[in-house]
Amino acid sequence: MRPRVEEVRIQGLGVIDEAVLELSPGFNVVTGETGAGKTMVVTGLGLLFGGRADPSRIRPGADRASVEGTLVIEPGGRVAQQVEDIGGEAEDGTLIISRTVSAEGRSRAWLGGRTVPVGTLTYLADDLVAVHGQMDQQRLLQPARQRAALDRYAGEELVKPLRAYTQAYKRHKQIAAQLEELTTRARERAQEADMLRFGLEEIEKVDPKPGEDADLRGEEERLSHADALRSAATTAHTALLGDPMEAAGSPHDVISLLGEARAAVEAVRDFDAQLASVADRLAEAGYLISDVATDLAAYAESIEADPVRLAAVQERRSVLSGLIRKYGEDSAGVLAWAQRAAARLAELEGDDERIDQLTGEYDELTDKLTDLAAELTRVRQAAAERFGQAVTEELTALAMPHARVVVQLTRSAEFGPEGVDEVELRMAAHPAAPPLPLNKGASGGELSRVMLAIEVVFAGADPVPTFVFDEVDAGVGGKAAVEIGRRLARLARTAQVIVVTHLPQVAAFADQHLVVEKASDGSVVRSGVTALDHEGRVRELSRMLAGLEDSELGRAHAEELLGLAAADR
Repeated sequence: MRPRVEEVRIQGLGVIDEAVLELSPGFNVVTGETGAGKTMVVTGLGLLFGGRADPSRIRPGADRASVEGTLVIEPGGRVAQQVEDIGGEAEDGTLIISRTVSAEGRSRAWLGGRTVPVGTLTYLADDLVAVHGQMDQQRLLQPARQRAALDRYAGEELVKPLRAYTQAYKRHKQIAAQLEELTTRARERAQEADMLRFGLEEIEKVDPKPGEDADLRGEEERLSHADALRSAATTAHTALLGDPMEAAGSPHDVISLLGEARAAVEAVRDFDAQLASVADRLAEAGYLISDVATDLAAYAESIEADPVRLAAVQERRSVLSGLIRKYGEDSAGVLAWAQRAAARLAELEGDDERIDQLTGEYDELTDKLTDLAAELTRVRQAAAERFGQAVTEELTALAMPHARVVVQLTRSAEFGPEGVDEVELRMAAHPAAPPLPLNKGASGGELSRVMLAIEVVFAGADPVPTFVFDEVDAGVGGKAAVEIGRRLARLARTAQVIVVTHLPQVAAFADQHLVVEKASDGSVVRSGVTALDHEGRVRELSRMLAGLEDSELGRAHAEELLGLAAADR
């Protein structure tokens, strides 16, 4: 399902007080007497899709102008996703867009129920509508749009080389960025490598072991207090077992005192079970204290003052502390830093080899891109020639027999995402005139016809679903007017077309004919925009042909035009 504009409500714009246009999916034409506000329909659509807000267009006496459009879009499609991304809603494939312009020039926009910058409407319009009017920014005047349109016109022949080029271009850019990084930061990387080497050499020279700093700290404490530790152990041992130099049996040590206590309780333990339990515990205490005393004796013998070893431990600790200050919280942290540094150093030392490898790949891709870009240029040039001829033929039928449209391809000095071709549509107004950019080579009315010819040739290749034309029939009549109507109808087979016209030959080809009628005071109200049935179309076409709605000759000519259009469809 192609998106389309379903309804447009305009208020306070130009001579329009209030008007509602209900549009069909195919060819819609808007007619009416001069000054009835037909052009305001195009202006309103332009505002709806982000066009420039001109406060002078606001209806006299109104404080603002507003335009609201109801669009049918594809649920889950590109447009629906864009609306969802900005927080708007398009319920059941229906999207509401609105725009207001105050008399002071302030402009506000809403999309899917959410306030958005006006630029968001302009961005969205690229996928929804192309407005062709004398005062409008033409979508196909943008160089990027012209190249994209030409590529779609070129068709399948361009798809494969363009896909290959795009893939190669992305890789080419990645490699260029990597080489830029490697070559421009060579000094920084060399400095980093030197720092890493110094640190690794320093650590390798010291050769720390996991947990060594904690072990040395404990050993230093013992060696620094060896005399005190040995004295304490000896004193404790004497207190527990007594001094062997004293006379035996002098009960000054813990073991002797415990023995006396145990002997006293053992003598009477059989008379009371509770006391027997105490006797057992005294025995256990004696065994435990004996073991402790033995350990104290062994510890006292092991403790020796060793100034040489103490100096060595302190020196080792000092060296380790220096490493820890630089590289980690402890010796394990220092070793972890060394592991990471070795990996990074290996990476840095491989840069030269990496640069050589990337440079080789870069050169290969440059050659490949050159060949692919040349292929793209060849295909585009062939498509450009076909396209220019086709548009020129269309212009001949549209009363511009001397005009010629060409597609100029200019080669860029650098590779771009789509190749090296810069595409520009140009027009020569007559054989002796040089081809100029479209907006310089054609007047306002001519430009609309040129754009119609371009859109007809692009029909099916251009994804824009709605086209709006104003002044497409300026300065045209007779057979050329019929050809304009025929081509608009042809374009409407693949897209929605909305045309403001004063030519009955154009209006006769429409699927939906809307007429804008002025009220007695010159304003246009809602009831002033009417969708015509067959009889209404005959009357309106007769008015446009003869200036009289009930002219027999005019009615007959109107019926003839409608019959011609119906037969052509």
